[in-house]
Amino acid sequence: MSQAPKPKWKRVLLKLSGEAFAGEGSFGIDGKVIDTIAEDVIAVREELGVEVAIVVGGGNFWRGLTGAAGGIERAQADYMGMLATVMNALALQDVFEQKNIQTRLQSAIRMPQVAEEYIRRKAIRHLEKGRVVIFAAGTGNPFFTTDTTAALRAVEIDADVLLKGTHGGVDGIYTADPRKDSSASKIDKLSYLDILNKDLRVMDSTAITHAKENDLPIVVFDLMGEGNLKGLLNGESIGTIVE
Repeated sequence: MSQAPKPKWKRVLLKLSGEAFAGEGSFGIDGKVIDTIAEDVIAVREELGVEVAIVVGGGNFWRGLTGAAGGIERAQADYMGMLATVMNALALQDVFEQKNIQTRLQSAIRMPQVAEEYIRRKAIRHLEKGRVVIFAAGTGNPFFTTDTTAALRAVEIDADVLLKGTHGGVDGIYTADPRKDSSASKIDKLSYLDILNKDLRVMDSTAITHAKENDLPIVVFDLMGEGNLKGLLNGESIGTIVE
């Protein structure tokens, strides 16, 4: 009996932006997009035995900085953004469970009617049991992005890598925005200091610094590219690695 291929990383944290949930639109949830994401996660879980945790953003509904710019007090606006991530997390959980995949949704803000409270040891135990764990509500604190949440949770659960899924056809980190500059070239590998010193804005500086201090590699890749997630975990050269 042949053995399943050994993945490059055994436990991963996948960071999904809220904007990705909106698909071609700028607001709300595109069910086809969530279904595609779920199928990709299921494939690496069942075919490669990878343990998957997910951090979701909420930008398809609300962004704290945008709300603050519109006159809402910053901390209040950030709490509103945390609630937006819970909506996305609930939608993603529903799609997984319609496909008979066990999940656990953990929220950094207590809301026991819809989610477990975030507890590190419980999250790890769920992963060990083969469940997909979805983290919502950011860190539970204003002034921190979901990028920072992803780096924090990845270190807390002993993930081997943080996978930052992009959308819009951008398949990694470029010298400039390839959607605006045709001369932009893709970079295959960068250091944490490259990101910080060049102010590349791939993830916020707090997230990058936390990853650097804990030797957590980050891979930026096109989330919606067919087979990208599985190929990446099979060791293919996909996206840009930061380490």
